[in-house]
Amino acid sequence: MTAAVPAISVVIPIYNEAENLPDLVARVGDALERTGKPFELICVDDGSRDDSAHILAELAERTPWLRPRFLIRNYGQTAALQAGFDVARGQYIVTLDGDLQNDPDDIPALIEQMDNSPQIDMISGWRKARQDAALSRKLPSMIANRLISKVTGVRLHDYGCALKVYRREIIERIQLYGELHRFIPTLAAEAGARIVEVPVRHHARTRGTSKYGIDRTFRVALDLLLIKFLMRYLHRPLHAFGGIGLWLLTPGALSLAWLGALKLMGESIGGRPLLLVAIMLCLMGVQLIAIGVLGEILIRVYHEPKGRELYRVQDGPRPRAPDAGDARSGPSGG
Repeated sequence: MTAAVPAISVVIPIYNEAENLPDLVARVGDALERTGKPFELICVDDGSRDDSAHILAELAERTPWLRPRFLIRNYGQTAALQAGFDVARGQYIVTLDGDLQNDPDDIPALIEQMDNSPQIDMISGWRKARQDAALSRKLPSMIANRLISKVTGVRLHDYGCALKVYRREIIERIQLYGELHRFIPTLAAEAGARIVEVPVRHHARTRGTSKYGIDRTFRVALDLLLIKFLMRYLHRPLHAFGGIGLWLLTPGALSLAWLGALKLMGESIGGRPLLLVAIMLCLMGVQLIAIGVLGEILIRVYHEPKGRELYRVQDGPRPRAPDAGDARSGPSGG
């Protein structure tokens, strides 16, 4: 089921999954054949240190619908996904992990649901019966899912499930960087996507080792702060930084005014701790307001990629201005 323009593109980031790759490619191919649609499988090797890259190259030689990409070093899952999205050609774009814990056999049903529901732009998998044995993975994931849903307003049970299906136009509206792969549903919702969550199968890992640890929880918390800022203040950073700056500047300025009044009445204010606190509040407030102004300038540059023109031209000279006498005379009455 290969064609010049595939209908389905499956994007899988790969990092040290040499043991799983042959089975992964075979199972994805078997599942997508059942859809009856032309497809492609884009496996992005994210600088693997095992034999994953060589195995991908060998599989691609005898698998026409497999399109591997090889990153020169390990950039992380976000960059690997973006590298796959950049070359995906399908109307539907499916993401999947390379560890076979998500079941490729769920893909045909998700594609069929997208076909039958034009109002849906994205389907997010929900590992309702999660098979991870380690509590160190289940508990942080549960906390993170509830926190992300609460902060972003995009209510999902399972943000971490890699099995997702998107319409192509949604992927074209978002750009991934940093470690924002965890928040793709939020970014998609900001881009206007209508999202549904569907329970999918989940299997315990049988080969290879997990790439996730407890430290991921702290990174999620930091990224969540970024997402919240982007959602609320991306186009008005002065409201964020300037608002905090004013809250600091106002009491600082009032304190300095009061101390100034005391100084005029002859009292000594040099040894008062309030003087130092007031000066610090004023300095911090001014700095935050300045950061907000700089942010507004950057947003202007963002929305005007060509920058502000230094001059403007016109097709020809303007009409001559009327003489002073003509300007004073009005239309004749009659």
